[in-house]
Amino acid sequence: MGAGYTGLWTAYYLLEADPSLRVVVLEAETAGFGASGRNGGWCSALFPAALSKLARLPGSGREAALAQHAAMRAAVDEVLRVAAVEDIDAHARKGGTVVLARNPAQLRAARVEVAEARTWGRDEHDLRLLDADEARSRLGASDTLGGTFTGDCAAVHPARLVRGLARAVERRGGQIHEQTRVTSIGPGRAVTEHGTVRADVVVRATEGYTPTLDGQERTMVPVYSLVVATAPLTAATWDRIGLHDRETFSDHRHLIVYGQRTADDRLVFGGRGAPYHFGSRIEPGFDRVERVFAALRRTLVDLFPDVAGRGFTHAWGGPLAIPRDWTASVGLDLGTGIGWAGGYVGDGVATTNLAGRTLADLVLRRDTAITRLPWVGHRSRRWEPEPLRWLGVTAALRTMAAADAEEVRTGRPSRRAALLGRLLGR
Repeated sequence: MGAGYTGLWTAYYLLEADPSLRVVVLEAETAGFGASGRNGGWCSALFPAALSKLARLPGSGREAALAQHAAMRAAVDEVLRVAAVEDIDAHARKGGTVVLARNPAQLRAARVEVAEARTWGRDEHDLRLLDADEARSRLGASDTLGGTFTGDCAAVHPARLVRGLARAVERRGGQIHEQTRVTSIGPGRAVTEHGTVRADVVVRATEGYTPTLDGQERTMVPVYSLVVATAPLTAATWDRIGLHDRETFSDHRHLIVYGQRTADDRLVFGGRGAPYHFGSRIEPGFDRVERVFAALRRTLVDLFPDVAGRGFTHAWGGPLAIPRDWTASVGLDLGTGIGWAGGYVGDGVATTNLAGRTLADLVLRRDTAITRLPWVGHRSRRWEPEPLRWLGVTAALRTMAAADAEEVRTGRPSRRAALLGRLLGR
């Protein structure tokens, strides 16, 4: 269920392993309609749960957590490999990610992140600290004091990648039924508006749209992320901004922002800040919140004053899924034949690839290194009922925004952000 990255990667690897399988992908809209087709284009090794949290999961530990991290790094290259093999022109470029520190509190956060990485044996090839000059040499943003850099990220055109993957699945014999909304699932069946599809295994790959399924209203919280894009910028402007390797970029604020330089020389820039809607509602109108678009444009101009007056040509958005413990998971219940993957918290472009390979191995009863990773079989507890869910999510969003404003004003780490992190178990 779901012709986004998770469903399509699962179908792809199942058919690659056994072309005789009958694989059907059911999609309520069109392939790639959700977050897979309209994200910020980061194919990264980021995973929503920290290594320390992964190590605390039942049956896990330090080595298991590091294996998960290594698998995520490998997933970035696997996405690029398949894109090349299947001739998917995803405008991909593996230039890494630079995350800026633009005030003293953010610089401290960067140093803490790198110091924590070293305690896990992660060296400079994995994550390194940048001084001000090194950071500015990659990204000519205002007020830069330093930052961090990892090579484990590729900028991609998300819609090109997902549509190309859908074509690859069909070439291998998979059937994709668009405009076929699934209303509920059970052992051996998926109930759609047009009838019931029966299969030995049913995989829920619905991510932010999971709450629309009967019985899944509290499994995930859909939180909207919005994106804007500039007109193509001139060569002279890019000489000043940088991103010569098409690095993706962010900074160390709490309310996440993210950006990339596209293959046609636009700046694509997105972030959180859109409201959570009571009852986990998802509606087309929620994709567009003009005050958030305006805030993103202002933030981008603040980062790069050269962008002022250059013009913005596109704006879009959509829901991503957040599990109650902020830990993505994948698994297959052998008793019911129901599989699942999701809860990527916005870090899904590469994670879905690992999920698809893992689900294929689980369905085929293969005991492999990736089926033994700590996120396999993990079950997040359900979100609270309303109105507690709305109150909690809204308070968290407002706290992160307030913490960023406080750190800009004082230059010191926000205590409220630290408290929120502990409450979320991050």
